Amino acid sequence: MTKKITFLIWLLPLIAFCQTTDQPSFWKKVQWGGGVALNIGNQFTNVGISPTAIYPTSETTAVGLSAQYHYLRQRNFHQTHLYGLGVIGLYHPFPEMQFSAELEQTRVNRTFFNPIEKDQFWNTALFLGAGYRTGNVTVGVRYNALFRDGDRLYGEAWMPFVRAFF
Repeated sequence: MTKKITFLIWLLPLIAFCQTTDQPSFWKKVQWGGGVALNIGNQFTNVGISPTAIYPTSETTAVGLSAQYHYLRQRNFHQTHLYGLGVIGLYHPFPEMQFSAELEQTRVNRTFFNPIEKDQFWNTALFLGAGYRTGNVTVGVRYNALFRDGDRLYGEAWMPFVRAFF
């Protein structure tokens, strides 16, 4: 009996090790992308990072998560910290076309100078977009379906985008 148990203890790990998998692991399918912002001018600074990860769920669709942080400062006027999370869905009806839907939740912490006034709020945006795709890069336009006049974060409902995933 002991010999059989010892044999099984040695055999089971070998069987598990020798198994082949036809599917690549989850992490090998994940594509990474995002954006980086660095604008420095006379009396103005904008530094930001917004990484995004997507997972292809089929040949034509992908879903993912994004994060963002931006620091903006205009000397003697305001200082702003933006941070948030988002989810993204992509659809490629054919290789050159990309449709997207992005839900973004952003926290805005803004301080105005002279007089000192703090403005803190959450902003929710639902971007619906379309773009031309070549290789890993997509260039297009997106529309914030939740935009209202007087929106304190975005000045316009329409905005261009450039998206790249590797």
